[in-house]
Amino acid sequence: MSTPTDLRTRKRLATRQSISDAATLLFFERGFDQVTVDQIAAAADVGRMTVFNHFPRKEDMFFDREEEGRELLRQTLLQREPGVAPVETLRRLAHRLAVRSPYLSFTAKGRAYMDAIAGSEALKARARAIGDELAQAVAAALCESVGRPADDADARLAAALLLATWRVAFNQAHQAFREHGDAAQAKAEFLAVIEQGTLGLQAAMAGTPYT
Repeated sequence: MSTPTDLRTRKRLATRQSISDAATLLFFERGFDQVTVDQIAAAADVGRMTVFNHFPRKEDMFFDREEEGRELLRQTLLQREPGVAPVETLRRLAHRLAVRSPYLSFTAKGRAYMDAIAGSEALKARARAIGDELAQAVAAALCESVGRPADDADARLAAALLLATWRVAFNQAHQAFREHGDAAQAKAEFLAVIEQGTLGLQAAMAGTPYT
């Protein structure tokens, strides 16, 4: 019985990826706001409702790794090494991602991705909403990782400071890549901001179980 289920899952994921790939290509070619769901469906060779079954909003096709990234942060906190504080765990994650990760890909495609966000009010609004959702998810994972209540104010503050650091680091790195075209330098700038921000976060969270 497990084989058909696995086959259905693989087919579902393959269809989702096909839709996402078709959408991404159209977004980069024409601009996010100029592309319709019908055009994406036609490019992916699926029906309009199939698109919405996988992606409730057009913006979700652009930010198709958002859920994956949120789960990565959550699992990193919940599976942290014994004796390593949550803030330090996330600092180490940043260094691992800088070595090899689709989230920190400084390429022409990555630059086009950032340009697409900058050129669309809908994408900028969705990016802000994702940031808010991610802050809530990280705060909840922080609480869970140290056994504190879900409404812990320290966790909410830590999550907000952490995500502000990562956002500045990410934007600074992409700006560096735009100016110099050097991926290694962009990653170095990303990590420099992470290190500076982590120092501030550790100071702000001193005396809590998050440091």
